[in-house]
Amino acid sequence: MKYSYYPGCTLKTKAVELDAYARASARALGFELEEIENWQCCGGVYPLGTDEIATKLSSVRALNEAKEKGQDLVTLCSACHHVIKRVNDDMKNADDIRTRANNYMQLEEPYAGETTVLHFLEVLRDRIGFDTLKEKVTAPLTGKKIGAYYGCLLLRPSGLLEFDDPENPSIIEDFIRAIGAEPVIYPYRNECCGGYISLKEKEMSKTMCDKIMDSASGFGADMLITACPLCLYNLNKSTCGSRLPVYYFTELLAEALGVKEEVAKA
Repeated sequence: MKYSYYPGCTLKTKAVELDAYARASARALGFELEEIENWQCCGGVYPLGTDEIATKLSSVRALNEAKEKGQDLVTLCSACHHVIKRVNDDMKNADDIRTRANNYMQLEEPYAGETTVLHFLEVLRDRIGFDTLKEKVTAPLTGKKIGAYYGCLLLRPSGLLEFDDPENPSIIEDFIRAIGAEPVIYPYRNECCGGYISLKEKEMSKTMCDKIMDSASGFGADMLITACPLCLYNLNKSTCGSRLPVYYFTELLAEALGVKEEVAKA
């Protein structure tokens, strides 16, 4: 099975591991991530202005390329997923935005939100299946107690992203079980880490990160996993209290599938 793939800027610079482990794991699970050509930065933040078109065009271009290939579009970065999924909804349901974007881009066929956007975790859950993933595991992470850190961008707005229950998500916990580890449920797993205010409001961001780390540690987690490069950076840099190691979920997936060393040698 082949999917169009939008990596985003950070996965080419500061978060290359998130990308590399995902590609290796995909091959081990029997599907391919086909990087779209000439992709551009999605902006990292969804523009709320109803008259803002220019900053949405890179997302529309990626979505349309997937449509032309007849493929679903897969993302990894939480911020990219959030932006592209919301822009796709605009193109499907907002007549004014759709008309102006298509007039500007002059595509052979107007784009109207036809592409299905999936996060890599959704591919594991909904297309591969966690039961199948469990069968493919060659090196189960037995004995590891792992806290899932969702952050805010994957879960909200829930009615639009349709990723999981924003108040009581389970997809990453189910993923953790599938790779043989024990998920640790803790109260702050779906709270914002303050990543977007970490430069301007450093103390506030540190307080938010400390609450997350202390909560996870207090409930017995040995480590945290996330899909968000900004969250991983912020949790590692802004924490003053309990310092749990934070990993990309794809690194643990690659380890469980026995392909982590393959990435390390590349």
